[in-house]
Amino acid sequence: QVQLVESGGGLVQAGGSLRLSCAASGRTLSSYAMGWFRQAPGKEREFVAHSRRSDGRTYYADSVKGRFFIYRDNAKNTVSLQMNSLKPEDTAVYYCASKSSDYEFKADAMDYWGKGTLVTVSS
Repeated sequence: QVQLVESGGGLVQAGGSLRLSCAASGRTLSSYAMGWFRQAPGKEREFVAHSRRSDGRTYYADSVKGRFFIYRDNAKNTVSLQMNSLKPEDTAVYYCASKSSDYEFKADAMDYWGKGTLVTVSS
């Protein structure tokens, strides 16, 4: 069993930055692929970024590529999402998630979820 707790959300102006953190307990993060999803009001949950378990390679949604960066610290059992050049369309609840394999990192295939942290970007 893995417990994930997100922090770092808040209100920021367009063009600003935020860093989200996800603290894991129960098992070491090195055993999991880790990543972030988000869900805006009235929309489905969507993939944002993830870091593979096997080699740490990172992947990003096209909408955030070049602006968001995922970092994992297996020693501290944390994964972070640095979000730069934020846009109003980035407003959503951001969820940390983990999966025991690198295969199919998508919303309907995750093993564990955090409860989410709200990010609001004002124009």
